[in-house]
Amino acid sequence: MKIGIIGAGNIGGNLTRRLTALGHDVSVANSRGPHTLTALAEETGATAVPAEQAARDAEVVVVTVPVKAVPNLPSGLLDGAAKGVAVIDTGNYYPQERDGRIVEIEDEGLTESRFTERHLGHPVIKAFNGTYAQDILERPLPAGDPGRMALPVAGDDTAAKAKVRALIDELGFDTVDAGGIDDSWRQQPGTPVYGLQAGVEAVTKALAEAPRERKPEFRA
Repeated sequence: MKIGIIGAGNIGGNLTRRLTALGHDVSVANSRGPHTLTALAEETGATAVPAEQAARDAEVVVVTVPVKAVPNLPSGLLDGAAKGVAVIDTGNYYPQERDGRIVEIEDEGLTESRFTERHLGHPVIKAFNGTYAQDILERPLPAGDPGRMALPVAGDDTAAKAKVRALIDELGFDTVDAGGIDDSWRQQPGTPVYGLQAGVEAVTKALAEAPRERKPEFRA
């Protein structure tokens, strides 16, 4: 599968490592240019490209950049993507540590992923936002293993969500349907499922127990 990854930090880098190892054709980009991704490309066999080219012909695109950087992504980012492309958003809103105040999230009550979706002009699937980057490398297990971790996945596009869940299964993790993008507050920072290293039953329970109010430390 052709996969584009925009953002080569901890999550983006480790997804590049795992997805190339599984045989996928991965293009990876960051904000500093492909010349800064030479080592990752040599290590993994991924193709380092400018951000404007990362989604070209891709069936899945992973957007894994700080929320404050989303409005600065190139316009028409997904124009060259394959028909029916599934876009994964891994973003979290950290107003005090990194992102500053984002009015649409603070005052309009948008979830991080709805904010990202509006700026991209394309539906997104929220996944990997509460996953430790090292777990992507160290904790995959075969389907049916009782110790297999489960990841919450939220989104409104049924077909795209199914594609993302299948890819996560291939990566070695179970998934739990966390509802639509307007429900994705259940997996935002500060909720019981955020960072939870557990199976389907525990993740399902944690999603159900999530408080709607954003914790003070995750508000501007």
